[in-house]
Amino acid sequence: MSLGGHLLFVIALLPFLGALVPGLMIRAGRTVCAISTAVPTFVALTMLLTLAPAVLRGEVIQGEIEWLPQLGLSVSFFLDGLGLLFACMILGVGLLITLYARFYLSGEDPMGQFYTYLLLFQGAMLGIVISDNILLLLIFWELTSLSSFLLIGYWKHLPEGRQGARMALTVTGGGGLAMIGGMLILGNIAGSYNLTDILQAGEAIRASEWYLPALILILLGAFTKSAQFPFHFWLPHAMAAPTPVSAYLHSATMVKAGVFLMARMWPVLSGTDAWFYIVATTGLVTMVLGALIALFKDDLKALLAFSTVSHLGLLTMLLGFGTEAAAVAAVFHIINHLTFKAALFMTAGIVDHETHTRDIKRLGGLRHLMPVTFVIGTVAALSMAGIPLFNGFLSKEMMLEEASHTTWLDSHYVVPVLATLGALLSVAYSFRFIAHVFLGPVRDDYPHKPHDPPFGMWAAPALLAVLVVVIGLAPFLADGIVAAAASAVTGAELEPHLKIWHGVTPALYMSGIAVLGGLALLALHRPLDRAWLAAPRPEAKAIFDALVAGAVTLTRRITELGHNGAISRYLAIFTVTAVGLGWIAYAGAGLSEPTRGLLPVPPVIAVGWIMLVVATGFVVLQHRQRFLALTVLGVIGLSISAGFAYLSAPDLALTQISVETVTIMLLLLALHYMPQTTPVESSTVRRVRDGAIAGAAGLGVAGLAYAFLRRDIDTISDFHIANSYEGGGGTNVVNVILVDFRGYDTYGEIIVLGIAGFVIYALMHALLDGPAGRRLKNTDYSRNRSRDRHPLMMVVVTRVLMPIAVVVGLYIFLRGHNEPGGGFVAGLVISIALLMQYMASGFAWTQERKKIEYHTMIGLGVVIAGLTGVGSWLAGRPFLTSSYTYVHLPPIEEFELATAALFDLGVFLTVLGAVMLMLYSLSRIARFAGETLNPDPMDFDPRQPAVQPQGER
Repeated sequence: MSLGGHLLFVIALLPFLGALVPGLMIRAGRTVCAISTAVPTFVALTMLLTLAPAVLRGEVIQGEIEWLPQLGLSVSFFLDGLGLLFACMILGVGLLITLYARFYLSGEDPMGQFYTYLLLFQGAMLGIVISDNILLLLIFWELTSLSSFLLIGYWKHLPEGRQGARMALTVTGGGGLAMIGGMLILGNIAGSYNLTDILQAGEAIRASEWYLPALILILLGAFTKSAQFPFHFWLPHAMAAPTPVSAYLHSATMVKAGVFLMARMWPVLSGTDAWFYIVATTGLVTMVLGALIALFKDDLKALLAFSTVSHLGLLTMLLGFGTEAAAVAAVFHIINHLTFKAALFMTAGIVDHETHTRDIKRLGGLRHLMPVTFVIGTVAALSMAGIPLFNGFLSKEMMLEEASHTTWLDSHYVVPVLATLGALLSVAYSFRFIAHVFLGPVRDDYPHKPHDPPFGMWAAPALLAVLVVVIGLAPFLADGIVAAAASAVTGAELEPHLKIWHGVTPALYMSGIAVLGGLALLALHRPLDRAWLAAPRPEAKAIFDALVAGAVTLTRRITELGHNGAISRYLAIFTVTAVGLGWIAYAGAGLSEPTRGLLPVPPVIAVGWIMLVVATGFVVLQHRQRFLALTVLGVIGLSISAGFAYLSAPDLALTQISVETVTIMLLLLALHYMPQTTPVESSTVRRVRDGAIAGAAGLGVAGLAYAFLRRDIDTISDFHIANSYEGGGGTNVVNVILVDFRGYDTYGEIIVLGIAGFVIYALMHALLDGPAGRRLKNTDYSRNRSRDRHPLMMVVVTRVLMPIAVVVGLYIFLRGHNEPGGGFVAGLVISIALLMQYMASGFAWTQERKKIEYHTMIGLGVVIAGLTGVGSWLAGRPFLTSSYTYVHLPPIEEFELATAALFDLGVFLTVLGAVMLMLYSLSRIARFAGETLNPDPMDFDPRQPAVQPQGER
């Protein structure tokens, strides 16, 4: 991998690593917290700019690390012109927002939390724009939804903030799910999940019968993220977030993610009628509708939010046209929209911060009181209106030029007229922003006397306003980045020459109509506003709330039907479904002819099998007698162990015996505090039904096993047998599988076992603090208890067996890599020995001699096992790959040392800690119930003389 590829990985990681810092640095002060947030962003931006010259020359920088190659998933990034443009926007505006937020947020706002969320979102957006693997892109795509949810709902005390966050997550998350399906289809058509490969397969994708489903699903993800009609409603409600969030997410980053996706997929998906009519039409409708609504919004941020919706529609429409000139215009407008819209959002935030209101009808005359803010806001608003000498004018003219040449359903007028109408409305709401907020006389009824904020708050929007003017006067300065990004979008080498004057063209006339019409609408705004408010119109929020409420009601009814709290119903549904699917598979495909005959069954084995069946039936019939059923279950478990031994599976036999013993002992302790019998809760009809279902399932499993045993099948066992010694350094294939070939599974299983121990401990803690604990305190457990709770013989025997059991456990542990045994069985063996100590001598006596906490033992085991796997990485091998060598230490004969032993040690500690923590949790019931716990190993002190009865004195 090249140096540039390595830098891409660092750039992608820096925001996520930086997110760990603000929560700590806030203790050093708000300024230090802001600086610590800016540092990773600044470093990432600096690294990006070092790669920019190569990208501007047309190079594509790539870096890749294989992750799960079997699934086509790799951690791969690439940087071309389009990725460079968006990455610079994300990091550059991120720096400005960091500065702005330092002065905008109040002392009561948790700034460390805000900056943490901001960096998480920044990292997710960077991942989207530089990912080369669509599966990785999907991960980052969903991360933007989650992190934006945290940012939008940052002010958790505001109901509108919480609702806006939920609405954004619901809409964008739903679109993301659709997009996952579309991307998987796309990767399947192209035969690769790498974007660089997919972008070369445009013809094959467009010719595929799956093109239209993939297109629709991907566009659903793009439209929901970029707030296109009819999904436009979520973005204005997200304005309940703090203004720095609005300026970042809704002008430069999140809402442009959908636009980025359409631009990225342009070489693959565009060029068809479906693309044109879906994308261009949706964009055109969104542009006009968003502009119309923005004109009549009195909330400053709401006006800007709907104007953002309108401009996102403009970008979508341009990409939908499918021409190279339209792609150039879209790329250029992405830059221009970023500069003026981020500046306008920050200006609105300044006005709100200083006047304590965003209601346009309560503002006006601010140019006299806030001259700096007035200049910044006016410059940005004029650019948004498309007035000459500002950058917004240039890209608007390019948009109108492309619209004037576009035909929609054989009509030459639909697109030009609607595009001109959208531009006209844009002029009107932009001029309204200037006139109704800054112009007019100074008022005496502001909620708070306004003045210009400190330099730190207006510096960021001022810099953006300067860019608005510089690009507007010298557009050739943007030629390089626009050419690189547009070339990446279209897949062709483009050399656009941006200039102010294009001559007398249809676009110029359309622009003139838009400016004059916008001024006229502004003059007529008051009567038009009254008509707008009086006119009936659908409310998107009400429709969304109704749909959500309907979906909740429907799901609740379905849930109540299938999930009523009865485990018997869950098991019945699951089992019937499994049996039904099995029968369909059997009836549909049939079975091949058997290739193996039946082996002879020795009489002893037949008798044992019959006894096992009888014992199983006995448990079913007598399961309400809890102690009796548990005893027979133990017999069944030991019989199965004998079966494993007979079938040459000593590892399974040893494990089964150990697990069965531990389970029975723990269940016996638990049954001590439960009624002796289980009450009858099911009717006869239900028991017959359940018996029929269970019988069908049993027969199905038996038939499946019989079918497998009668036929030759390919298995992976030959591979394991052949590679057990050479690959894992052990002759015990089962153990090598557990600690090497499938060590990751084992690692997950011990984590689950440790979690189970913690959960039992936590549940017991909660149980004893609730009503059950109060009932225990009121129950006398001293009645009918043995007077000899710690029999002398049992105490002595367990004392003798303890060191023997430890030696046996150690022996089983050490031999596990080459003979039956291992850390799991060893942990169970020593657990049994310790359990016997607790049962023989009592909890208090045994607990006093405990040297290590069980919680610590579990954590230590998981850490040791995990570090063993990390060690494999350091050696350049896959996670948990074993290494081994042979050592000769005189006078000891040569012996093997394997890293698998360390992993097995982690398994051993986790198993031992989990079992003992479960025992500790059960013992708490006895102590809570008032059971006396003697500190001696027996019920009497052998050092004291026995007390003789009075009659014998």
